[in-house]
Amino acid sequence: MTVTLGGMPHRAHDNASSAGTGLTVGAVAARVGVTVRALHHWDSIGLVRPSGRTHAGYRLYTAQDLSRVHRVLVYRELGVPLDDILALLEAPGADADASLRKQRDRLRERMARLRGMAEALDRVIEARESGILLSADQQVEIFGENWDPSWAGEAYKRWGDTRQWAQYAERSAERTAEEWRRIADGVEALTADLAAAFRKGTEAGSEEANALADRHRASIDSYFDCTISMQVCIGRGFVTDPEVATFYDDVEPGLANWLREIIEANARANGVDPETATWN
Repeated sequence: MTVTLGGMPHRAHDNASSAGTGLTVGAVAARVGVTVRALHHWDSIGLVRPSGRTHAGYRLYTAQDLSRVHRVLVYRELGVPLDDILALLEAPGADADASLRKQRDRLRERMARLRGMAEALDRVIEARESGILLSADQQVEIFGENWDPSWAGEAYKRWGDTRQWAQYAERSAERTAEEWRRIADGVEALTADLAAAFRKGTEAGSEEANALADRHRASIDSYFDCTISMQVCIGRGFVTDPEVATFYDDVEPGLANWLREIIEANARANGVDPETATWN
């Protein structure tokens, strides 16, 4: 025999009995795309209780029960908690309308948060690829006429797969032009103080030199977390990398090598051997 359930033809051998016609829990689960366990839970909390039973005691869902299941699925898709769904299904019309408006407002807030997260991810992706979210003109204005906007792209090719570049990109994505200006001003002030200390013959390992070495490491921390050992590795580049050496030596001849010396002396004072320091 074939019976009609919810407008759909269904053969009534396993799913119906003389106790009434309907769909078994397995059939409902397959039809609407939820688990049998979920339907059992909804039954136990009174959310959707099947109207009938077979002679063997198995649940049978009528067309009206199936309609209620679909309503639950709609609310669940909107992110409404099960307890609130039950209240919605049982509430008078006016109360249900108020609750739906509340859920709508929550959904809109969630959508706004998700949009914000997506925009933040876009900024991080762009920062990872470009290094800095400023126009070329802004970069030159902030970092000086000698700044080449292509440097950030070259740095990405060289270090783009490192943890430090990932940190740099995350921080860069959130920085405004004014924040970059403050960082650039800080670097300029530090460079001037380094040059002044070098000119007056400040010795590596002295209190003043160690303080300058700490300031130098702190300036790197604005881009990524820098340990003393990592700073030593960076300091080696002051004499092995011509471009870096030229930057400091153009300020004051010999400044690059002296900066490496005060970094290494400060490292020793902090228990780090410059000879064995590694990038960690």
